[in-house]
Amino acid sequence: MSSQCAKTPHVRATAILGPAASEEDLQPFRLPNVELLPAEIRASTAAALILGGDGTVHRQLSALAECKVPALIVPLGSGNDFARALGISTPAEALQAWRKFCAGAGNVREIDLGCVRPADAGEPTYFCCVAGVGLDSDANRRANAMPRWLRAHGGYLLAALAAIHSFRPQTFNVETLHASSGPPSIREAGYMIAFANAPTYGHGMRIAPAAVLDDNLLEVCFVRGMTKLRLLRVLPKVFSGGHINLDEVKYFQAEGLRVDTESPLDVYADGEYVCQTPVEIGILPKALRVIVP
Repeated sequence: MSSQCAKTPHVRATAILGPAASEEDLQPFRLPNVELLPAEIRASTAAALILGGDGTVHRQLSALAECKVPALIVPLGSGNDFARALGISTPAEALQAWRKFCAGAGNVREIDLGCVRPADAGEPTYFCCVAGVGLDSDANRRANAMPRWLRAHGGYLLAALAAIHSFRPQTFNVETLHASSGPPSIREAGYMIAFANAPTYGHGMRIAPAAVLDDNLLEVCFVRGMTKLRLLRVLPKVFSGGHINLDEVKYFQAEGLRVDTESPLDVYADGEYVCQTPVEIGILPKALRVIVP
């Protein structure tokens, strides 16, 4: 055995498999110096392997933030926007990052997490990509009812089109919680408001093209009221990020906001249902450790 191999650290890691992942997908990550444990994420392990999409990652965020365990995201879900934001587009790229980590390269990055807290002071819910209220939450609900293969092949866009047909604009009351960020308030009719820690959601929709994972800020995108025909015409701009230049869109940064609506609306985060409005949305700096290429 060479001296280089002798110095290779032994790594104990937790493996989390999403709905579309299998033991076969996990096999390449079983390196000679790696012990994979099919258990909950614990502070005593060196890392967490998460094989799945944004929803699978979302369900592990609380444990990851509490235990400060570095996570490697292997993109095997219907939506893999978070993995792409980290520079991981394929399982092969994830494996390359994993090999470096297990060899002691120290390729770990600290990033922010968004946080949704119900107005009744319930337990906070963390998100890594995007949380939203209004039209996009309705589209999320519809997309989640679709088969997984359809969600991965344009399903979110189909769900958005169906949501536009039935959703009625509501009055949004939005107040920024820090005077140094964002407009002081929004009180007007609109279709949706999104709070982004990462640039994309819904399998590549660039709702917040300027979002940075570790700048201690959320990118906020509020879509004002307009005719549904106009909304359908400008919808394709969200794939390039060009929508943020429209007069019907308010786009700004904020550290925290309080959001209420004309009637209670669902709040979704990373494609998962969280609660209903009113809510407070915030950012937790450097709350998550991730393994990167």
